[in-house]
Amino acid sequence: MPPETGDTPTGRPAAPARPTGLTGLTGVTGVPGVTARGAGATRDPGRAGAGGRARDTGTAPGRAVAPVPGIARWGPVPTPVGVLRLEPVRTGRDLPLLARWMNDPAVAAFWELAGAPEVTGAHLRNQLDGDGRSVPCLGVLDGAPMSYWEVYRADLDPLARYCPVRPYDIGLHLLIGAAADRGRGLGTALIGAVTALVLDRLPDCTRVLAEPDLRNPASVAAFRAAGFRADTEVDLPGKRAALMVRDRVRRL
Repeated sequence: MPPETGDTPTGRPAAPARPTGLTGLTGVTGVPGVTARGAGATRDPGRAGAGGRARDTGTAPGRAVAPVPGIARWGPVPTPVGVLRLEPVRTGRDLPLLARWMNDPAVAAFWELAGAPEVTGAHLRNQLDGDGRSVPCLGVLDGAPMSYWEVYRADLDPLARYCPVRPYDIGLHLLIGAAADRGRGLGTALIGAVTALVLDRLPDCTRVLAEPDLRNPASVAAFRAAGFRADTEVDLPGKRAALMVRDRVRRL
């Protein structure tokens, strides 16, 4: 992953279009890619290509839309690097900060949302005005906003057109905002904590997915270190990605 800048979206489901992966991990500038599109920075499968703004906002055919419920009520989760809380984005409060992060060259390389705040605002509104299948969130660590996440229904996302997905699979995109927070192992710790939170709060979810760009090996490594396995390689619009999978472990 690039310097923890994040994983980018891959043409996600949720609101009309969005990045997948982590961006911000500097790598996790993705490390969801942890850049959210970057943990391995990953691009939106629905994008027109590098530098292209058009995204595929369609949904996987034949599925009923169901939101990712209750993230605002998920509460804090302890991690090895502090206490993390996912807070659904409020544009009036959060847009200036998110637009600044998106204009960091390390993040912009994967998220492709550099420019005026309205560029980031439109990306957020596509999700916030949608049906709840993708939820943009701030990652607040020990009270300080330091990362951006997109938690989305992978089975309702355009990603489902490019690789096999299961009902209720959840995808993650992430980016670490400040350059000083990248490259220090935060991406792996946060990815592990958020993945555990998703599996705990969403009992119908049996897998958490990410699709970091193969050009971002740091992001792929961060997901591996967080317990994900590399399932296959997938050609998405604008990138070739590693499909990373974390399975729910069933207790007997």
